[in-house]
Amino acid sequence: MDDKPHLLLVDDERSIREPLAAYLTRNGFRVTQAGDAAAARDRLAGYAIDLVILDIMMPGEDGLSLCRHIRETSDLPVVLLTAMAEETDRIVGLEMGADDYVVKPFSPRELVARIKVILRRAARGGVRQQAPETQSYAFAGWVLKAGERALVDRDGVTVPLSTGEFNLMLAFATHPRQVLSRDQLLDLTQGREANAFDRAIDNHISRLRRKIEEDPKTPALLKTVWGGGYTLAADVTRL
Repeated sequence: MDDKPHLLLVDDERSIREPLAAYLTRNGFRVTQAGDAAAARDRLAGYAIDLVILDIMMPGEDGLSLCRHIRETSDLPVVLLTAMAEETDRIVGLEMGADDYVVKPFSPRELVARIKVILRRAARGGVRQQAPETQSYAFAGWVLKAGERALVDRDGVTVPLSTGEFNLMLAFATHPRQVLSRDQLLDLTQGREANAFDRAIDNHISRLRRKIEEDPKTPALLKTVWGGGYTLAADVTRL
């Protein structure tokens, strides 16, 4: 039985995909290739995949759409391959639950290192939030419903949250009045080693403040602790 980690490499550029697959194979991985999202969906259905390496820019269904599909249907780790100019897409990808990204042109050695970190974390079960499906958290007039992945205001109106925003809000709700560093928040929300993605946390915080604060510029709930990180400055009741 082959116990090598099985990677799915999805990239429409054969000149990139095939040499990268050969390099990954030489470095101890089993690699299945797909040239587009449709082929990737077939491979995901037919193989036991451990991690997906996914190019964002592809003809037809793009990598972000496929990333969303993967996150909605599984806990498979996803590493995005992006071009330098696609910063917005990278941020969106992280919000959708991607575990990491590398920017083209990239070092294959760096990619291998990142893959190994993510797989080690997955093997340990990670630290991704695991809330009971029926658990809800009430704070300052808000209710965060873990089972429905919904945030409801005092009038019963549901405020839409991205996956990244929900995971971040859940981290705060389960650690109220605790100062959480960016590294801790990355671990709690992404289930991966914290590398160079502090700005992803900051973006989520900014968006959450616009949704839950009376004055986002002077936040009363999601407060910045200079030199420390962020804290939810409210008592939380589990319902």
